[in-house]
Amino acid sequence: MASGGTTISSGGGLPDRYAAALYAHAGDENALDETIDQMEALGRLVDESPDLRRLLASPLVDINTAQRATRAVLAAQGFGRIVQDFVGVIVSNRRLSVLRRIINAFAALVAEKRGVVVAEVETAYPITDVQEQQLRARLIEAGYGRVEIIKRVDPSLLGGLVVKIGARLYDTSLKSRLQRLQYAMKGAA
Repeated sequence: MASGGTTISSGGGLPDRYAAALYAHAGDENALDETIDQMEALGRLVDESPDLRRLLASPLVDINTAQRATRAVLAAQGFGRIVQDFVGVIVSNRRLSVLRRIINAFAALVAEKRGVVVAEVETAYPITDVQEQQLRARLIEAGYGRVEIIKRVDPSLLGGLVVKIGARLYDTSLKSRLQRLQYAMKGAA
């Protein structure tokens, strides 16, 4: 599904509503598998294109410019009508800044429908394939069946990792440990 470098999803709300609407629409159009593949490709495109990420993050770009730019990029990359129209709706609703979270929510919804548990993992440095397999084995031991790992690098964590599975959050990052120590020291003073 998702690849390394993907961003962690929101855990609910707006991205989930958009994801559910796209899933239902693609199913109604008998284009679910194609849409799933294209949304995965869109996620990779966002992750790999600094220019596209700047467009998504910029509040200064007006709707018409954003609409033209995203349509041009998606058409040039060979995305189908459903994904192009979906992104067009996101642009029209001024939600372009949350596109990546919507893509992640869509991937999580697809995984849920297929019986796969999604583990969103943030690390300070990219994890190796061996580390990913070890993490997957630990999660399976903990009772999570089929596990898909979505990876994201966040240098601000300093070390350790943060794993989110549904509403559960396992935070062993050095950043969190230092924050807890700071709060404890303030309470002792």
